[in-house]
Amino acid sequence: MSNNLPEQNNRNQSDEIDLVLIFNLIGNAFSRLFGFIGGIFKAIFSTMVYALKAIILNLKIIVITVVIAGVLGYGVQKTLPSVYTTFMLVKPYFDSKYQLITNIGYFNALISTQDYETLSSVFEISEDEARKISRFEIYPGPETENERIIQYDEFLKQIDSVRAQEISFDEYIENRSIYSGSVLYEIHVFSKKKNIFKSLEKGLNSSFENTYSKKKMLKRDSLINIQRNTLREQIGVIDSLQKVYISVLQEESKTTKAKLNMGESGFPMVNEKSQTREYDLLKEKIKLQNELKELDEQQTEENTFFDVVSGFQEVGNEYLSWKSYLMFIFPVLAFLLLCLIYLTGKIIKFVKNYDE
Repeated sequence: MSNNLPEQNNRNQSDEIDLVLIFNLIGNAFSRLFGFIGGIFKAIFSTMVYALKAIILNLKIIVITVVIAGVLGYGVQKTLPSVYTTFMLVKPYFDSKYQLITNIGYFNALISTQDYETLSSVFEISEDEARKISRFEIYPGPETENERIIQYDEFLKQIDSVRAQEISFDEYIENRSIYSGSVLYEIHVFSKKKNIFKSLEKGLNSSFENTYSKKKMLKRDSLINIQRNTLREQIGVIDSLQKVYISVLQEESKTTKAKLNMGESGFPMVNEKSQTREYDLLKEKIKLQNELKELDEQQTEENTFFDVVSGFQEVGNEYLSWKSYLMFIFPVLAFLLLCLIYLTGKIIKFVKNYDE
């Protein structure tokens, strides 16, 4: 037993030493962490002090430079022509949206190549007015959340069911192109002349016409005519059956009257009535007439390649781009340039004095 006591004491001392080492390691780790964080804050504070010191020492130069840059930016801003913009909202039919989007790109190409002669002939305006047009833009028009959901459901029906499970609603909305989904389109025009927009509507309206859309419209009309003729034939058959039923009822009425007279002479009275379906025929006829009415309404409503939901304004709104804020942008750029020059000078001085 006396031999076990020294061994137990040695083990206890060893455990105490291990705990002391662990606590020392933890304490050193926290010390280094706090020292690192403190070094970051010290570096940030030093940087701020040096930056403020540089600004204070060169305050006159900075103020003069910023003021001159602001005046220069204001002067340049005033020399730039004002740009005006407005938009029209259109609803294309028969996939004429593809031709519309293509023509918008064509108009911008004419502007970029300065082919104002062709541009003026397209819109039937003078070349001077054509030079005032800056660019065209087209965007999907406003749509409700229900319309987006319907478009998403139609998209899922067109792809494999396994693939459909991998595409969420948000992914579909984010990745769809301008050609897909949208029913309405916004056509934006930017011009240096504020009252030119109404004269551009005629040229834009002609942008919808194309061979593909015309063929699709003719095909739709042919199908409607076939359906209309079929419905009219069915209605004619129902009318014929109604006439037959009416004649049967008239004959039964005469027979019933004769039998009633004979019953008064001592013969037994017999009243047998044929089963007819006048009411069912009437319901079917009303249904067919409603379908025929829907076809007529569809052909009447979609008898053109587009509808203008909202036209251009008579006078456009002034468009504010980054060029409209040059009096603020120039001073900021001037200040950044001074900072760059100051830092470049410090770096050059440090490099020259590095050996010393």
